[in-house]
Amino acid sequence: MKVAIIGRGFGSYAMKPAFEGAGWDVELVPSRDDAAVAAACDGPYDLIAVHSPPFQHREHVMKAIAAGKDVLCDKPFGKNGAEAREMRDAAKAAGILHFVNFEFRHDAVRAKVEELLRSGAIGTLQHASYLTCNNFMRGRDHGWLNEAEQGGGWLGALGSHVIDMMRWQLGSDVVDCGGMSRLDVPVRPDGKGGEVAGTAADAFAFWMTFANGATATIEAASASAVNLPQRVVYLGTNGAIEVGDSSVTLLKEGSDPEIFEFSADAGAAMFSALGGWVGAVEQALTTRTQITPSFDDGVAVGEVMDMLKERFVSPPSS
Repeated sequence: MKVAIIGRGFGSYAMKPAFEGAGWDVELVPSRDDAAVAAACDGPYDLIAVHSPPFQHREHVMKAIAAGKDVLCDKPFGKNGAEAREMRDAAKAAGILHFVNFEFRHDAVRAKVEELLRSGAIGTLQHASYLTCNNFMRGRDHGWLNEAEQGGGWLGALGSHVIDMMRWQLGSDVVDCGGMSRLDVPVRPDGKGGEVAGTAADAFAFWMTFANGATATIEAASASAVNLPQRVVYLGTNGAIEVGDSSVTLLKEGSDPEIFEFSADAGAAMFSALGGWVGAVEQALTTRTQITPSFDDGVAVGEVMDMLKERFVSPPSS
């Protein structure tokens, strides 16, 4: 199969090798070259994979849809819920297949959690807690990721993945949410010897309630002084699941912990998840079957993020 990847950041270092590893022919297209994007959408490709920044998603996805191409779009799916709904509705009206890059549904650790939850290993799931603190954004120059109006911020970069994970694993949609956001590094180098003030939060903490009665709390920081191990806990009526960076532990009263170990190489885990996701997309294209995560999931997550952005409170300035 042939894919045109629009965007030479994540599209280049992550998606290109994932597609090539599955035997696809790949062309990389610069996202700011309008003529190249138009040519790709009209070209002989089985899939247009949009991995440009969020502020370009609507433009690129709509061009691909207008050309009748099946589309994979990265997350966050557009700048906001309104753009997400517009892209979703256009895709459905055109009858094309559509996918959103929540590839971590194919991560081995999360897949194991999903298996345990669906098997009833901890009874009825009541609450999930997610905590991660890293220094990914601490020393980075200012860019679109630090601009709220361009779809930047850690909520979109990581939070969208976590919201999708919770919707998927809790098996229900979000009905209410709220929380707080922070800008731990408010001013960054501009790469030219100056400094620029950011407008997009690089840390957040929020809660969600779901239609099935379950709840979740999410806390993440991207500009911490140090990296800390990720910790995710699922609490059920008959037990709990504790998730680390590379392990899943099933805990039940009266039984020894059951530990499942996975690769500790974060890079290998990411590429493994992408490989599984690309394989699923290829199968969907071959059989002309719509699978999830789709644009519907992108809309659902986008609407939750819109609610959070409206309701987030910020800590008082010192």
